[in-house]
Amino acid sequence: MSKIMQIESNKASIKSSSEATEKQIPKSTAGILKFLAPSQINWQEIRPDTARISDKNKKNEIDGKAKEAKRTLDEMLLSSLQMSNLVILSGSGTSLGDVGGPSMKDLWNYAINNELNGPNEKAIKIMNKVNFVEEKEGKNIEAFLSQCEAYLQVKEDKKVRDFVEHCKRVILDKCSEFLKDENAGVWFDEKLEGHCTFLHRLSRRRVRDPRLKVFTTNYDLCFERAASLQSLIINDGFSYTQPRIFDPRFFGYDTVRRSLAAAERGDYLEGVFHLLKLHGSVNWARSSNGRIEEKNNPEPPEACLIYPAKGKYQLSYIQPHLELISQYLTSLREPNTCLIVTGFGFNDDHLSEPILAAVKINPRLRLIVVDFKAEDSIEKPSEETSRYWKEFSTLAKNGEDIWFINASFKDFASLIPDLRSLTTAQQLEKVIKRSLGGANE
Repeated sequence: MSKIMQIESNKASIKSSSEATEKQIPKSTAGILKFLAPSQINWQEIRPDTARISDKNKKNEIDGKAKEAKRTLDEMLLSSLQMSNLVILSGSGTSLGDVGGPSMKDLWNYAINNELNGPNEKAIKIMNKVNFVEEKEGKNIEAFLSQCEAYLQVKEDKKVRDFVEHCKRVILDKCSEFLKDENAGVWFDEKLEGHCTFLHRLSRRRVRDPRLKVFTTNYDLCFERAASLQSLIINDGFSYTQPRIFDPRFFGYDTVRRSLAAAERGDYLEGVFHLLKLHGSVNWARSSNGRIEEKNNPEPPEACLIYPAKGKYQLSYIQPHLELISQYLTSLREPNTCLIVTGFGFNDDHLSEPILAAVKINPRLRLIVVDFKAEDSIEKPSEETSRYWKEFSTLAKNGEDIWFINASFKDFASLIPDLRSLTTAQQLEKVIKRSLGGANE
């Protein structure tokens, strides 16, 4: 009898321990549309799931709070779009999910793993040679390539160099083929719904304001293709003639419409924005004379990319990346600026640190951080995520103008207000608010 009681006691203890463990593991809120406003500690849901709530009063209460939250978010986004300077920092998250771009884990699998989901024989030999320990570093292609590059700095080794070139070729191919079938010449435009909505709505800003600036760390051509589908005009620092050659002077040019009747007067054209690819592009090549040109399917040695590696910071100080980083830093210091960071995990210190500095020294900077797992990233222990999430969260709680939006890139694009859809009354209201200084103008 005592043995039976002991067994039951052990079962109860195990169950209790299991339940306690489950309670300690926070439930992920990835993809749930919600936001966190400055000086607030509670996230506000925009589209709560009330289908299973039977209590009508409770359901109406939740729906009412969601409508109020949506109204608050709409007003914030609308005022943000009307600030003088609108700057976007787009990370790899904008090309993941439905878009189909490769994640860092995917690149590891493509370049390193075999059919059994383990490192292939060649990769294992290179790991041993450069002293890369997968058990310690994890499946981190950035760390692996960094180790290889460091090894080559000390000792020239053809096998290691060939392996690095192989990885770079894989990265080039995988960052291109998800968007276009090169053999058939067919673009997968249906994947770019979020990008099209995003650019369409942001391009409707007042033409007298400085042009929208989109900075991105992505190599792919998602923004270029989405702009082309909507007849938008991109100023990317390249010439307007073939071959297209990079020259930073082009960033100082603009596009105007001049009618024959008023030849001396030009009106700024709508739908023009700047695209600055901080880490290069799959169609950039560095020629033998040092010029940066657009080229389809460049070879890895000539491709003008900052590949995943810990040396990204140093590579940012050679052209054209030096010019692009310079413009990025300058944009963050401009007064009356809204910076929208989307799909970026703050894992690149050379891009994250300037944002942190700008928040502290630019009193008229609004920061909007959009991420599929924004709330999770803030709540995670520091060792599991970038330290910048905690830093920005603390600054927001202390009253800095920092907003967090828990949403995918596509969902966020749908939340951006359409400036042209405003009624006359709404437009008048905004004019009055601006005249009273209530819209950050």
